[in-house]
Amino acid sequence: MPVETHCHNDLGMAVANSVSGALGDLEAGQDAWGSTCVNGIGERAGNADLLSTILAFRHGFGLDGRAEIGDPLDLSWARRFALWASYALGQPLPYNQVGVGANAFAHESGIHADGALKDHGNYELYDEETLGPFPEDWHARRGRVVLTGEYGGRAGFRHMLDGLGVEPADEETAFRLVQLCNAMTGRPLTDVELRLIATYPHELALLFPGGLD
Repeated sequence: MPVETHCHNDLGMAVANSVSGALGDLEAGQDAWGSTCVNGIGERAGNADLLSTILAFRHGFGLDGRAEIGDPLDLSWARRFALWASYALGQPLPYNQVGVGANAFAHESGIHADGALKDHGNYELYDEETLGPFPEDWHARRGRVVLTGEYGGRAGFRHMLDGLGVEPADEETAFRLVQLCNAMTGRPLTDVELRLIATYPHELALLFPGGLD
């Protein structure tokens, strides 16, 4: 008989427990039902997240060709569906939400940014494009994003400036200013701020007396 798993996320393990339960059912020769909810929304700490569970089966356990996931799934609606659900239920979508959060494919750390620019497979288990576009009102940058900031490296810094079509007046000073400004604000810098720093690095360096020595 089919067996269903219905897990809550009190310990942050709802998806892991749901997947483990389903794998046990399959090993026993039974069909498995996983009870999930879009964006993991549910009582208390929530339930198993629908998309996370699907991605775990597709990319984490080598089940391709060995087991079928019910009806055909079209993940190209994942991002739109996640945001619409967050609007409808009045629960903001976390930046780090698996697959659909604004930062799910954002890279800032120097080694991460450099590796992702060379081959996104270095740090990403699946292609972000398979999850479809963000709704038009979602985020200024779509999909995979390389950021530059306090912990960013030179590869990410150059990538951002090249994307803006900006050549810094003093690259070394601008790079260090970006790190300091990000540490001070605690958020990614905007395009306007990056352009300003690249254009006037020596003038802005006066804001940090001794900070660039």
